[in-house]
Amino acid sequence: MSERSTTHSNGLQRLNSERSVRPPLRVGVILAHHFTLSAFAVFIDHLRLAADEGDRSRPLHVQWSIMSSRPESVPASCGVLLEPTSAFLPPESLDYVVVSGGILHAGPQVDEATMRYLREVGASQVPLIGICTGSFVLCRAGLMKGRRSCVSWYHYQDFLEAFPGQEVIADRLFLVDGPRITCAGGAGAAALATYLIEQHLGRAVAQKASQVLLFDRPRSGSEAQPHPPLSEAVSEPRVRRALLLMEQNLARPIAIAAVARELGLSARQLERLCRQHVGMGPASLYRRLRMRYANWLIENTDRSVTDIANEAGFADCAHFSRQFKDAYGLSPSTRRLQPPRTPTGDVARARVFE
Repeated sequence: MSERSTTHSNGLQRLNSERSVRPPLRVGVILAHHFTLSAFAVFIDHLRLAADEGDRSRPLHVQWSIMSSRPESVPASCGVLLEPTSAFLPPESLDYVVVSGGILHAGPQVDEATMRYLREVGASQVPLIGICTGSFVLCRAGLMKGRRSCVSWYHYQDFLEAFPGQEVIADRLFLVDGPRITCAGGAGAAALATYLIEQHLGRAVAQKASQVLLFDRPRSGSEAQPHPPLSEAVSEPRVRRALLLMEQNLARPIAIAAVARELGLSARQLERLCRQHVGMGPASLYRRLRMRYANWLIENTDRSVTDIANEAGFADCAHFSRQFKDAYGLSPSTRRLQPPRTPTGDVARARVFE
């Protein structure tokens, strides 16, 4: 055997020896009733890929259990049923206990036995993690007092209404606040899983899991969520609904008349309401929303200006560039070289209109 081969073999033996004596990362997961399947799946699949060499899925370096107070299957929000793999495990046998949340308004998310178990974990030194609306469960259990919660912009207003005295943010993917970790769900679940793997098993293992799942790169918890809605800043319910319809149709703008019909209004009535409560007509507001989204993409992605124009609903890149310069005083390419203008403290309440 050559000297180079011998060195490589010894290196592999040393790495395997280190991994064999390193205690595995042990995670217990509790699924809320109607949990979000995508957030749960992307989190667990990162752990699975980090647990073994290649794609063999043996739980060697990471071990996970789907825990429940009852043996019955738990329904996901999409209707898929998932069976628990164990009853509640002693907190001291785990490194983390994760609550994977989902739909908020479909009855209790967890039962009282689960709440008691979470409080038992909270009294121990084991960190608690809330994924998606799992943070709501932790708050209802009284486990987030004095701690900040990170939620998706989509659930920001729901959180404020449910927990008016609780500090919440919706401008990042996940947040570590001592022994409490909360995550916005979606891509945030992947970023959080990568973070945990890197903390326990190293960057190379974390990168491997991300790469196999075709994520372009690991993301930090402080990275921005995609642009939040503006509807929370408006009290008039019909205008709020109009804003949501517009925000849900940025890439393929719909006619203002169609928005009005969806709300049971005439185009003239919608015009009057928008001017009264927002200070501009719906067409101008729609254009501002698209510009705001385009600006977010320019600040937070490396996509081409042409791609961003299409994503913001502009078929003509030159027209988009002119509109963008009118809105921001800079061309899209020049804007990309400037520091972000949106404050990071309370992005979910930001407004593009005065």
